[in-house]
Parts: sequence; structure tokens; C-alpha cells
Amino acid sequence: MQNLLTDIAGVRVGHADDAALASGVTAILFDQPVVAAIDIRGGGPGVREDALLDPVNTVERIDGIALSGGSAFGLEAASGIQAWLAERGRGFAIRDALIPIVPGAIMFDLLNGGNKAWGRYAPYRELGYAAAAAADTTFALGSVGAGLGATTANLQGGLGSASATTRGGIKVAAIAVVNAVGSVTVGDGPWFWAAPYEMDGEFGSRGLPASFTPDMLAMRIKGGPAASASENTTITLVVTDAILTKAQAKRLAMMAQTGMARAIYPVHLPLDGDIVFAAATCAKPIEPLVELSELGMVAANVLARAIARGVYHARPLPFAGALPSWQDRFGS
Repeated sequence: MQNLLTDIAGVRVGHADDAALASGVTAILFDQPVVAAIDIRGGGPGVREDALLDPVNTVERIDGIALSGGSAFGLEAASGIQAWLAERGRGFAIRDALIPIVPGAIMFDLLNGGNKAWGRYAPYRELGYAAAAAADTTFALGSVGAGLGATTANLQGGLGSASATTRGGIKVAAIAVVNAVGSVTVGDGPWFWAAPYEMDGEFGSRGLPASFTPDMLAMRIKGGPAASASENTTITLVVTDAILTKAQAKRLAMMAQTGMARAIYPVHLPLDGDIVFAAATCAKPIEPLVELSELGMVAANVLARAIARGVYHARPLPFAGALPSWQDRFGS
């Protein structure tokens, strides 16, 4: 176990980003099509193919997922991943036609100091293709891929991942691009809201403060009173090797959303676009009540850890006025 999304067999992750742009794309590829669903709790989401993931709709499985910066421009990242998959004969078959199914989600990073004067067409389709080509069973965390330009209310955001195994031997892992309107840390200190779920010192072993003051519980949001509904969004994916239906994958995504509430304060605001994709590679049978409930519980814990790890591993952007990273303020 690498404590990464790719601890689930048949899953690969690739990044492509541009330092001058201060933005990028992360591609998640599945060696075989997977059952998938989505749950959206924030008020300002940006998604592609979300309707297809509804349990009542026809297509059962998907080939990949795109996570991207760039706001609505970044939805083109999925087209690049789709092109890479099409070249390799992947896709949903309709007679002789093959259509790679690649849902995607985006977050807003257009005002982070990077050069967004890209001309007629944004670069996200090509970044998506490059991310797919780079996909592997290990990948970097922090200021990479879709997490390069991410921010939170008080610190640089980033891309994180984590994994775990249930008592019954079912694996579940998460990846998160943390661009929250709220904060991932408590007050002005080094403590992560997700501290109770930390494993093996994966984000600094700082625990929680001895007590909570009113100031720690006050609302800290990106931009303060001038915050914009377009400037945020935490986009995530949880993957399991359990055999799930689309309806069960939807329930898993809903349960995993609890992990955002454990890691970000405040969360699910009108200013956010908080999204959880859930996917199942369908390798191991699972009992549909108690075991599925435990899987959702563990998935929420794993997602909380992935969010904290994204901020823990981030590095500041090299622009005037950029937010500090957790490592800058609290690292040793």
C-alpha cells in the first residue's frame, strides 16, 4: 500500500501542468471500465457527464475521470483524455463506434497569479492528453496536476491522496484537489481538522488544539465578504475494489462526502462546488448493508485524510501575494 489512489488494482493517475499558467490537469484512468456515480453538495459546481452517472441512466461504466483547473475552460481536459483512450480502442460500443466515457470536474484557479492569456483556445485539452499519457501506478502529491493552482482560505491548496482497507478486506482510496472556500486547518495554527483520522503521521502528527476558542470556530473564507461563487471547489474521487451497482456507488459517494465535512471548515457552501465521484472496479463481493455501510465510513475517513495531505504537501506559487504553504508556516 502506497497510501495512494493507485492502491486499487487497475487504477492509474497522471498529471500535466504548466508553471507559468499556474494550472493543470490530473487524469484518472481505469484499465477496465468501472461502475461510477457522483454526489454534488456545493452551490457552484462545474462538471461534465454528470447526468450519465445518475443510476437511472443507461451507461453503466466509465473509462476515466478528468480533474482540472481552469474553471469552465478546464472541462476540455476530459476531451484530451478521451482522445488518448480512443487512440487505444477504449470506449462504450455502439455497433462499430467506440466512445470513451470520461466524466470530469473543474475548480476555479483563474485569479491565482498565473498567465491565463492563452489566446483563442485554452490549453486544457492538450494538458488532459498529456496527463493521460503520463498516467502510472505512482504519482506526486501537493502542487501538481489539477492541484497546482489550488488555494484555501488561508493556505496554498493542493492535490492529496490516501487509502485504507476495511476489516473485510475491501480496499478504498481517494484523491482530492483542494481548492476550498474554507480552511483545512484550525484557526491560525498547524492543526488539521482531519487530525482524528490521520494515519502514520501522514500530515505532520500535530493533532488538534487542547481546546477550541471562538476565534478558531469563526468563519474564515477565501476573499472574505467579497468572496465569489466561482472561485472555489474541492473535487474528489473515491475508488473501491468492491462489486457495486451504480446505485450503491451513488450511496458510497454520498457517504464519502462526510469526509469533506471532517476536513474543511466551513464546507458545502453556496460558494463551493464540492464534488465526490465514486467508482468501483468490481473485483470483490460485498454484503450490501453492513459491509457497504462500513465501506462508506472508511471512505469518508480516507477522503478527509486525502484533503489534509493535499494541503500538507503543497508549495506556494511563485507570484507576488501568493498564499503561504503549510510547510512554509509550520513545517520543520
